[in-house]
Amino acid sequence: MLYEIQTYGKQVLRRKTEEIPVIDQTIRTLVSNMFETMYAAEGIGLAAPQVDHSLRLFVIDLSPLDESETKRVYINPKITSFGAEQDEYEEGCLSVPTIREIVTRPTRIKISYQDLEGQSYDEEVYDFLARVIQHEYDHLEKTLFVDHLSSLKRSLLKKTLKKIASGEIQVEASENFEL
Repeated sequence: MLYEIQTYGKQVLRRKTEEIPVIDQTIRTLVSNMFETMYAAEGIGLAAPQVDHSLRLFVIDLSPLDESETKRVYINPKITSFGAEQDEYEEGCLSVPTIREIVTRPTRIKISYQDLEGQSYDEEVYDFLARVIQHEYDHLEKTLFVDHLSSLKRSLLKKTLKKIASGEIQVEASENFEL
């Protein structure tokens, strides 16, 4: 089942997310549908708030960019530390269609999370995967990638953001992978 991707201006994107106390069939179905929705929109990451669920959950699949990658599920994630080294990269977001901007993020993070089986993990993650995780984790923290831009850059995007919020600009599959 495909979900409607919530776009800039929707309250769910700025709402507190809740921990998932039990990983049951409802959560497994949600995850399956999130992957299906993400693939249909040609994304590489999708957080639960983007599909109108205020839960601490996101999915990632970098295999379209790297064949050695596999699908990843992060339940109740918590970034526990950020590395000092940072880099810049142009990001886009399924919830902020048509806008792509350079965002600076740490190149290394440590994250704790559970998988679909309830198994807990503590991992150190680097480079592009670290960036994608931070982008999706931001959604759980009521933050969008445009919030990382300078006030000048955001003011230049104001008209486009208003069009997204009003529904004039909608989510469409893109030639570029979106987070």
